[in-house]
Amino acid sequence: MAIELATEYGKVYITEEVIAVLAGSAALDCYGLVGMASRNQFKDGIAELLRRDNLSRGVEVRKDAQGALTIDLYIVVSYGTKISVVAHNVQTKVKYVLSEVVGLAVESVNIYVQGVRVAQ
Repeated sequence: MAIELATEYGKVYITEEVIAVLAGSAALDCYGLVGMASRNQFKDGIAELLRRDNLSRGVEVRKDAQGALTIDLYIVVSYGTKISVVAHNVQTKVKYVLSEVVGLAVESVNIYVQGVRVAQ
């Protein structure tokens, strides 16, 4: 299902996959974030770290009846960083990119920390 934006020149349709890729890309710019994790629950107790070409798999986009978006991000953070600060930075960056750059009404950005990775 696509999100519809009405402009003075016509309508623009943006698919949820494009929104997911934009949100994942914006999140990866934040300090302390190692990568996106799979939305699937843990398999054998290990979170699957996704490569850059699989950003949309770590993001879930939902649209309510009023048209506002809810974004769920499944992330892996770096060891030694404060998780609450990293999560807040990711929320702020994703909401800014989708609201200001794309023009979408974002209701909330939910963060699910799926794991912690030690830097090598």
